[in-house]
Amino acid sequence: MWAKAKDLSKYNFLVEKLSQYYALLKESSKYNSLFEVANRLEKLYGGKAYVGLRIPDADTVSRQDIDIVLVTEGKAVVISVMDISGTVAVSLDSSWVIIKDTTKERLPDLVVETKRKASILESYLDLRGVALPEGYFSCYVVLPNPKLRIISSSRLPSEVITYDRWQQLKPEHKSMFSGCTEGAFRGREEMKGSIHSILSTAPMWDRLELKGNKYVLGEFLDFDGIQDEIQAYLMKKIKRSTVSHLLIVQQPSKGFHGWIAEGSMVKVLYSCRDYQGEEGSASKRKEITVSSSIQVLFQPQNWANKFYRLDLSQLVSLSLST
Repeated sequence: MWAKAKDLSKYNFLVEKLSQYYALLKESSKYNSLFEVANRLEKLYGGKAYVGLRIPDADTVSRQDIDIVLVTEGKAVVISVMDISGTVAVSLDSSWVIIKDTTKERLPDLVVETKRKASILESYLDLRGVALPEGYFSCYVVLPNPKLRIISSSRLPSEVITYDRWQQLKPEHKSMFSGCTEGAFRGREEMKGSIHSILSTAPMWDRLELKGNKYVLGEFLDFDGIQDEIQAYLMKKIKRSTVSHLLIVQQPSKGFHGWIAEGSMVKVLYSCRDYQGEEGSASKRKEITVSSSIQVLFQPQNWANKFYRLDLSQLVSLSLST
């Protein structure tokens, strides 16, 4: 009887872990569109896309979330991604009303909001010693969901990229960047390098990667599990101030439905933080092997009182912001 109760307890524990994992997979859907948009923009126009920035705003003493900043030759674009479905009605005052089922939600002019965030980013760069020419930033709102229907689409400003327009973008079509100053920094590699250096060290949301190229933005809280292992392997070695990225390499031993067997180990490759711009290089990675049951506590973006508890074996990687 005791053995059966123990088996049932293990089963319930596994079910709970699976339910948390699949709940987080569902949560990741709203973040994946950010990375899909960023990756496509890099392929179309080159440059570097920075995702999930949290830029300090001196006026409000808070941080402003910026979905994507794409920096290319001579220009930069601040992009808000709205992966919404249902119906959107555009009002005469340019505000949006999102209609889904029986609910309605009114949003302010998203282009104006994106331009406000670009202004905050420009001030942040200025404080860090980079003076930009007027018009260096252009701003766009991307609507990548094919299940979105827009009423009065003629009222949309040109900076809104609807699904159809998004699908038609090609490398030779530079119309998306028509609002910025072409060639403003051409030949000024030092200035461009400074922008990349600052954005790569700017505050960002931590990034959790799950299997199947699924991502969640939020905040890494802590490790949990067997205390002596945590103290010996993780807490002393992996700190936000010194480590930028963790890659979890699963060992071949498998358990239920391909999950890591109980008591098995995982290899963790971690990249030491390098403020000179070479973070993540293979030569700077260090390696430790720990129990697969050690857990990561992670709080998704804008979740005040809830976090997920996931085994290391359920993860692919974890990126830590400064």
